[in-house]
Amino acid sequence: MAGVRFEQVSKIFGKVVATNDVSLEIADGEFMVLLGPSGCGKTTLLRCLAGLEKVDAGHVFIGDREVTALPPGRRRIAMVFQSYAVFPHMSLYDNIAFGLKMQKESKAAIRERVESVAALVHIEDLLDRYPAQISGGQRQRVALARAIATKADVLLMDEPLSNLDALLRMEMRAELKALLRQLGTTTIYVTHDQVEALSMGDRIAVMKAGVIAQVDTPLAVYDHPADTYVGGFVGTPPMNFIDAEVHQNGGPPVVRLNGGSFPLAGSDGRGLTGRLLTLGIRAEAIQVRSAEVDGLVRARVVVVEPLGSHNLLTVRLGDDLLKVSTPPDLYPAPDSDVWLALDPARIRWMDRETGDAVAATTG
Repeated sequence: MAGVRFEQVSKIFGKVVATNDVSLEIADGEFMVLLGPSGCGKTTLLRCLAGLEKVDAGHVFIGDREVTALPPGRRRIAMVFQSYAVFPHMSLYDNIAFGLKMQKESKAAIRERVESVAALVHIEDLLDRYPAQISGGQRQRVALARAIATKADVLLMDEPLSNLDALLRMEMRAELKALLRQLGTTTIYVTHDQVEALSMGDRIAVMKAGVIAQVDTPLAVYDHPADTYVGGFVGTPPMNFIDAEVHQNGGPPVVRLNGGSFPLAGSDGRGLTGRLLTLGIRAEAIQVRSAEVDGLVRARVVVVEPLGSHNLLTVRLGDDLLKVSTPPDLYPAPDSDVWLALDPARIRWMDRETGDAVAATTG
């Protein structure tokens, strides 16, 4: 096993800059998720590491070895693709054993390793079958077993669960996370699914237009986004954003919105007053009251979506639409008025012009 390091890596396809001066360090044994929408450069970065794309600038390291110019076969990596990529004419045993045979392992060592990894992914009773005789989820397990059987330094995974149905994807997500923790293999996982990223990764690198917008733990990325792009991409629903101003006239600071105002408890307002700001807040950080309360902000209910464990409200505050999470027993009628309490500790401030996060001092 080994860590991975990208140093100022750029890859250009014609006039399209797929990755632009990307630097990222991944620790030995870490599970790093590359997260972003289609076209952001996450798969290109993975392919540059695998040797499937030649970088136009920068350097790639696996452990202490620079592998920028090495062919894929000499990088000691294994890759799991979205499309499974199993060999239809081979049994599951031979599919898993394929990489080991290429490494000239003995028959006894191959059998021991194949049976061991098959047990890890729970397909040990299927080894004599062919891919056409098993389900899509089982084929994905075969692809995973083939990758981990070779004991590669780094495991690369390119949206490996996206072809599975929702329930199977959730089950495989938990199994895969537990398996990789047990193996301790350095893993880089590409996905556009933020739920996968938040639930599986040790850290997340959120990508946008060929650059990394933020690298941090899942909780930090979710709760302290570096800018409006990260806050708007990560989370279901995404973070709410409202134009706001903070005013202070001798007393506690007051937040003024297009549709109301409320006191900003827990902050002395320094760094916020006199600026054009965007207030960011998660749906679960807003409490809803059905009766008027002083100091709360009045809003109009547009839609109520019952989701079992909670209700998701869309409310109109001035000209803005907000998503608000409420308990299942709180079900206000559409077109009714509610009053919102925004948790000051969960408010995140962004510069309205740049979108970057702004720090607020606490009083």
